[in-house]
Amino acid sequence: MSSSAVRTKVALRAGALPLLAAALSAQQPVAPTPDAVGNPRGENAAGYNIVNSLETGYRFSSVDGNLGKYRSDVNFGNGPRLLSSQLGVHSLDGKGGLFDEIVLTTLGLGNDPYQSALLRIQKNAWYRYDMQWRLNDYYNPALTVAYGEHLMDTERRMQDHDLTLFPQSRFKLRLGYARNVQDGPALTTVQLTTAQEFDTQGDEFPLFANVRREWNEYRLGGDVTLAGFKLTWMRRWNYFKEDTPHFLGQASAGNNPADLNTLTSFNRSQPYRGSAPGWFANLHTDRKYWAANGRISYTGGRGDFLLDESAVGVSRLGAALNRQIVVTGDARRPVTAGDFTLSIFPTERLTITNNTSVNNTRIDGNSIYSEFNNATAVPTDLNFQFLGIRTITNSTDAQYRATKWLGFFGGYHYSTRLIRSIEDFQQPPGPVTGPRAEQSNHIHSGVAGIRFQPIHSLSFLLEGEVGSADRPFYPVSEKNYHALGARAQYKTKNLTLAAGYRENYNNNSISITAFSSHSRNYSADASWAARSWFTVDAGYSRLHLDTLSGLFFFAGPQQVNSTSLYLSNIHAANLGIRLGIGRRSDLYAGYSITRDAGDGRSSPVAAGADPLSALLAPAQTFPLSFQSPLARVSVRLHSKVRWNAGWQLYRYQENFGLFSASQNYRANTGFTSLMWAF
Repeated sequence: MSSSAVRTKVALRAGALPLLAAALSAQQPVAPTPDAVGNPRGENAAGYNIVNSLETGYRFSSVDGNLGKYRSDVNFGNGPRLLSSQLGVHSLDGKGGLFDEIVLTTLGLGNDPYQSALLRIQKNAWYRYDMQWRLNDYYNPALTVAYGEHLMDTERRMQDHDLTLFPQSRFKLRLGYARNVQDGPALTTVQLTTAQEFDTQGDEFPLFANVRREWNEYRLGGDVTLAGFKLTWMRRWNYFKEDTPHFLGQASAGNNPADLNTLTSFNRSQPYRGSAPGWFANLHTDRKYWAANGRISYTGGRGDFLLDESAVGVSRLGAALNRQIVVTGDARRPVTAGDFTLSIFPTERLTITNNTSVNNTRIDGNSIYSEFNNATAVPTDLNFQFLGIRTITNSTDAQYRATKWLGFFGGYHYSTRLIRSIEDFQQPPGPVTGPRAEQSNHIHSGVAGIRFQPIHSLSFLLEGEVGSADRPFYPVSEKNYHALGARAQYKTKNLTLAAGYRENYNNNSISITAFSSHSRNYSADASWAARSWFTVDAGYSRLHLDTLSGLFFFAGPQQVNSTSLYLSNIHAANLGIRLGIGRRSDLYAGYSITRDAGDGRSSPVAAGADPLSALLAPAQTFPLSFQSPLARVSVRLHSKVRWNAGWQLYRYQENFGLFSASQNYRANTGFTSLMWAF
């Protein structure tokens, strides 16, 4: 039975990943230290006020269990670090020499997997320069269904530069540059399923890859403010290139022992060169009784690509097999988008806003797929010609404040989308004669809500949306759906309490299959500053998600129709306590836990399950837990020096691993550092 069905099931877990990520982000890493050091007002020298501090120290970690999963989740290692630094230089009278302000902030420089630096330099009335730089170590050990053969261990370096001339004037000139580079080793797999060659039973062969991707952007624009109108324009030039080769390190019999074919040589070169010059313009005005904003953008994307692939192998009977594939194209992708928003304020209590947006994306050009089987001398050619997607949306919303403590809002939203495609099977390409396909979709939705504040410290929000689409394009697209939400907040000087509820339901049936999803989110948060030296923050959320859709796959020569079910019940809680000890020491202790209870089962497959259930059941739910207690102490040794130390535990545990592959780990991490101002 093919494993592709399980991969389809595993992909459904992606719907719950944003929920899980939101829960995990409630508690930050133990380092760097948020406590300040030195005089918060800084020191004056040579006509400038200077505030400067840095925290440098050593991180340590000890990992038991699955190191790859730890690296994909946390990835902190051992070694010295510049954990953080802050520098601020400000002119006292706003009339400095070459600059009036310098602000530099860094995080994790040295050996952290997530590093960043922000720099701003400006001279009043003349220029402002902003720079952002980031480095991320990206490690992906792959899903367990990939047997560790979709590994990626890359580094991504990002930078962005903006220079504004005459920043305080009515006429501004902007110049910018951005760059994004990714490189590093990776593993992937290839399937060569063809009736007369290579693997006839769905075998997979591991490949090595050397990832090389690069993106550059150049910008030129400006702002003009005149007669109450502000015009912003920008000209952009984007360039992207990909040079990632794939190759077979040595002869391989593949991962399927039932398939006796052998792949002896494989090479794939797929260089890509893309450019996307474009324009952007925005016009805005804000008057007493109305406001308007219009913007338009155009990007003339173009891509030239070539894929050259050759595969050589031996059949189960010892016969030589080989295949060559060449794919070329020079597709154009012009994208035009625009929107216009008009807001009217007939009274101080009433606001009416109407927005119209248009987006038109086209892909056209010659894309040629040529496959040549050297054993049979039979070529296969396919030409792609055109794809167009046009979307128009319109929304009208109104807000009315009846009293200081009561307000209402509501609206009607409409969108229409048209998708067209043309495929041309001619060789060589000539006039378009291939099959044409077209589908349109219309969505109507209404929103309404109420805000009220019965007393000064207590407020409530209730909102809802109901929508319907006549012809959704994808199985997961919205068709008949509704969303409900409620939030309450109680806030005083020292205490804040909040609670919320959110529900989303979508029922979709298209010609291929049916789909439904239902999610509920309950949340509660509390923050209490009992004393200046004692504060408490806590939160809890419960996130439920279930999806059900059709699933079609082949088991041998037969097509199997089944259902794809996924169920998740995530509970997330966090608690943080900050305590001042005397005049010199501060202690922080925190704990966060995220647990997905799944559907309550204790094993991936029930005893006596049939082969189909045994294949699909492990991917229908994924119960796990992730918890992270931490503690940090900060001691003021001097008015300008602090010593800091901290510990944090990361513990990840799955109730049962997919295909009995455990990804559990337990990692003790910590740091010690000195923070000083000078």
